[in-house]
Amino acid sequence: MNILKSANEWIKGELFSTPFFVLFGIVFLLASLGFWQLGKTEFARAYVIPTLVAGTLLVIIGLGLFFNNKSRQKTFPIEYQKDAAAFVESEIARTEATLKEYRNVVFMAIPVIIIICALIILFVDKSIWRASAITAIAILVIILLIDGTASARVQDYNEKLISIQEK
Repeated sequence: MNILKSANEWIKGELFSTPFFVLFGIVFLLASLGFWQLGKTEFARAYVIPTLVAGTLLVIIGLGLFFNNKSRQKTFPIEYQKDAAAFVESEIARTEATLKEYRNVVFMAIPVIIIICALIILFVDKSIWRASAITAIAILVIILLIDGTASARVQDYNEKLISIQEK
């Protein structure tokens, strides 16, 4: 199995999924514009700022990940040709650190934040707080969905790296 091929397959998957952050960010920005222009009630107007912030964050996250991965894709062959064993070792360390971050942040912290936001919706009566909590839940669910698939890809890539290192 060619490790460079596996690395490129993984990065292509990442380059495919990260634009979804941008796409959802644009949807949030359009929603913010819609609430600003068409919102008649206090509750509808309360969504303007939270959706604007959420959309901006998603666009920034998506663009940052995309360009980071795009530049990383160009360095794979160079790093691999310098020292293949060191490349595999560094990729294993990086993927294991990424998987640990996914476990701690994406699969532990985000669900807790979603629960807190749900409690805010139930117990706080201010429109801005409710709109912010609902928007936060929406953005966090999007992050969970996209990062859930990314986590599976990193796990698969990590297993391939380990199997190559063991040979």
